[in-house]
Amino acid sequence: MRPVDYPEPFRELARELRRLPGIGPRSAERIALWLASAKDARPLDLAAALRTAAESLRSCGICGCFCVGDSCEICRDESRAGAEICVVENATDILPIERTGFFRGRYHVLGGRLAPLDHVGPEQLRIGELHRRLETERPTEIILALSADVEGEATTHFLAESLASSGIKVTRIAHGLPAGGGLEHADPLTLQRALSGRNPLG
Repeated sequence: MRPVDYPEPFRELARELRRLPGIGPRSAERIALWLASAKDARPLDLAAALRTAAESLRSCGICGCFCVGDSCEICRDESRAGAEICVVENATDILPIERTGFFRGRYHVLGGRLAPLDHVGPEQLRIGELHRRLETERPTEIILALSADVEGEATTHFLAESLASSGIKVTRIAHGLPAGGGLEHADPLTLQRALSGRNPLG
C-alpha cells in the first residue's frame, strides 16, 4: 500500500522553501505547515510581497546594491560624489555601515569573494566595474571592507594589488571585526571603530 503524503500543493510549497539558504527538509515542512494552517500566517500577503520584490527590485547600475529604478539612493546623492568608495562583498553589507552614521562616501558591491574551490574567480566578481568607476569618479580613497576569513583576506590582497596602479589611496578597515565574521553580524560601534581605524595597504 502506498504511504499517505501531503497534497501536491503542500509538497510543492515545501520544495520551493527548501531552495532558501539554511532551510532543510524538516524546516521547509514546518514553515509550509505554518503557512497553510496558522491563522495569522497571511500567505497571500507573503506571496504578494514576493511578487512585488521580484518585479521591482534590481541591482543598482553603479554600485550593485538593491534599488528600484536604475540607481540607488546613495549613488544619486551628489553630496557623496568624489569621496571614498567602500568595497563590500554583498549588498547586505552596506546597511550595517550606513547605520553607524560614520561613513559618507559611496559603495561598490563585488557580488561575493574569491573562492577558487567554488569556481569564483576575478571574472565572476564586479572588479572590472570597480576599475571603470575609478576612471570616471576619481574617489579620494578606496576602502576595502571585506570579511576577515581566508577568502576575504585573499580577495582583499588581490584587490590591493590590482588597484595599486590607480594612484588612489587604498585602505582596509581595521580588524575590529572578529576573525571569520562578516559585516552583517557586527554592531554599529564595532563597525565605526573599524572604519575610523582603517590601515593603508602597501
